[in-house]
Amino acid sequence: MRLLKTLLLLLLLRSAEPRRGPRSGAVERGARGRVRGRGRAGVMRRQIQECKEYMEAGEKYLDCQDRQLTTVMQTWPKDIHHLLLARNKIQVLRDNMFAQFTQLKSLDLQQNQISMVEDDAFNGLSQLTTLLLQHNRLRTASEEALLPMPRLTYLRLYDNPWSCHCSLDSLVRTLQVPSKRNLGNYAKCEEPLSLKGQKLRKLNVDFLCQDHNQLDRRPGAPEGGRPKPPPIKVKPEATAMCRTYMFPKPLLNCSNKGLTHVPSDLPSDIVKMDLSKNIIKHLRPKQFLLSKDLKLLDLSSNNLHHIDTAAFAGLLYLRELDLSNNSLHYFQYSVLEDLYFLRKLSLDNNPWICDYYIHYLIYWLKHHPGVFYTGLICSEPPEFRGWRVEDYVKTYNGECPKDKQTEGTDTGQGGQGVSENEAQEVLGEMAEEQNEHLPQPLKEKKPKTFEIIRLS
Repeated sequence: MRLLKTLLLLLLLRSAEPRRGPRSGAVERGARGRVRGRGRAGVMRRQIQECKEYMEAGEKYLDCQDRQLTTVMQTWPKDIHHLLLARNKIQVLRDNMFAQFTQLKSLDLQQNQISMVEDDAFNGLSQLTTLLLQHNRLRTASEEALLPMPRLTYLRLYDNPWSCHCSLDSLVRTLQVPSKRNLGNYAKCEEPLSLKGQKLRKLNVDFLCQDHNQLDRRPGAPEGGRPKPPPIKVKPEATAMCRTYMFPKPLLNCSNKGLTHVPSDLPSDIVKMDLSKNIIKHLRPKQFLLSKDLKLLDLSSNNLHHIDTAAFAGLLYLRELDLSNNSLHYFQYSVLEDLYFLRKLSLDNNPWICDYYIHYLIYWLKHHPGVFYTGLICSEPPEFRGWRVEDYVKTYNGECPKDKQTEGTDTGQGGQGVSENEAQEVLGEMAEEQNEHLPQPLKEKKPKTFEIIRLS
């Protein structure tokens, strides 16, 4: 019996061995699966590393723009000062989403698909001064979302479909605090219809918590209720079509937007402004008065043909002005008088007319030798076409002595004549003086022969 039991045990052990093989293989396959999983994580890390990390002015930037991101990665450096997340696919800002970036000073989230901001989304950002949320899908938000950012100075919220109802009350009241003049500028209501187009900073907060829609459905105002105020027709603001970039320097990009005029409500903190490739034909007075910090202004390729006096009023610190590829003929007197610190003036490809009215521009440039300018070439009249404008002005001044020539040769009828030798000397001096004023090189002139006509 014992022998039989021993044989049975051996048979059972042998029959169990093939079953263990697959189990061990499964373990191997599981291990391989985990290895593959780690490989995928490595790919993700490599994709994350595509974000550009760089230093500027002693501060660290992490540029993750245009990366198709839907959230923030926990593996990113925690000591960054500026995080650029524009043009991604982020839809919701979750609680504590940026809590690890305690040194963050600016956060760029524009041009995403953000439709919701949770109340604690910005926890930990006590150093943040700039938050860009424009060009998203936000309809409502709470004041509580801003509380973790006591140093917040610049907040961009425009080009979002804000629903101006009671849920927006606390945010609107915060934006309307007088000391917070750079929070939420240009943000406007999308609904209800009675408030559409009104700026959040100027909105009457009492209208927010009234049921406008219920009043609107009735043909007349209900008894005991206040009738809905008539819809306000608001002109579409051109700045909603532009793009604002805060880094590395504040830039308002309105290039190629079909603008026919300079936007009325320009941001006051913009340093660079690109208005090129539009159809702005006329610059009117004081259109840039609010942009006192502007240092670069590009108005090229606009078919611009007239600039009013004081058009550049307030641009005390402007250093570069591009007016190339327009239809300018001359500048009115004192157009450039406010540009005390201008250093570069681009005037190429304009049909400059070389006549008396062009003299102001040369006069101004002569008294501002620190300005580097290009493109001052005569287009009209035909005899001066292709000349440098400054050469034309010298020619214009050089022809003045011809009046003296007439005085010298005209002896009059009073008997105050001169001899032939004296007349030749006078004419010779006039010719030499005229040649000194003419620009060089000019067309070769044949030597003149003088004929003395004695008048009786």
